[in-house]
Amino acid sequence: MLPTLTRLDESTPAALRPVLQPLPPLTSAGTRLLEAASTLFYDRGVRAVGVDLIAESAGTTKKTLYDRFGSKDALVALYLLRRAHRWREHLLARLAEVDGPDQRVLLVFDVLETWMGTQRRGCAFVNAYAELGDGDHPAVPVVRAEKAWMRTLFDTLTGDPALGAHLHLLYEGTLVVLTAGANPLAAEEARGAVRVALGRGA
Repeated sequence: MLPTLTRLDESTPAALRPVLQPLPPLTSAGTRLLEAASTLFYDRGVRAVGVDLIAESAGTTKKTLYDRFGSKDALVALYLLRRAHRWREHLLARLAEVDGPDQRVLLVFDVLETWMGTQRRGCAFVNAYAELGDGDHPAVPVVRAEKAWMRTLFDTLTGDPALGAHLHLLYEGTLVVLTAGANPLAAEEARGAVRVALGRGA
């Protein structure tokens, strides 16, 4: 399913490469640290969470954290990379269940709605970027690549980059309205807008 969006080789566009990197193998302690960090970073923000709290929450030591990941910055980048992997695998598995590009485009918004569920802190990638800014933090390329991947997905599904751009903007806006806007109808309204964009009416 959509192999160009999962393949990492010499043909992979540079904009997508950071988010298609494989996840590193982890020890049980490393897994606990990443799990704890992921929850804390999403719930509280990456700047507000220190390595002491992560280690304590994971039942390890700060030394173990540094031994496994090298730095907090590297752990932040890995948190986002793993989240991107999980979202991509979940979304592509769902898209493989239906036929037809229009149906798949609409399904993206269904999957987004169920994926977010009760998560009301919004997009983890936008949140991290708001804290980290446009600097040399190792998580920034992952954030940018995740957004580029979603844009590429819509381009691929529609075969029309202009329409793909429109749908990607609609997708990102839906995330904001669903969470920060506290509008439970955001995904439903977005699906109506998608039908208009696809020429199928509201």
